[in-house]
Amino acid sequence: MSTMVSILDVLAENGYTTQFKAGEGVLLSLMTDKEFKPNEVKINHFYRFEGESNPDDSSIVYAIETTSGEKGTLIDSYGAYSDQLVNAFIKEVESIHK
Repeated sequence: MSTMVSILDVLAENGYTTQFKAGEGVLLSLMTDKEFKPNEVKINHFYRFEGESNPDDSSIVYAIETTSGEKGTLIDSYGAYSDQLVNAFIKEVESIHK
């Protein structure tokens, strides 16, 4: 399970079916349009991937569960090209597991 696609498939099989998007201080569910604050989510796992030919092609997948029971993923670039909204949100999340 070293590719992002295989990880996303396994996560989906385990109920992580929602896609999330970071906003100003919130995480938006693209499935239900609900917004969650950092204290309303926990990161159950995260996976980092590097591009085979270019380290700048790095990305990270977060497996997220909300207090309402919604489970899904948040994908971001890793390193210099990362989304500042994602970075700010993740820094505020208290429950992060590997």
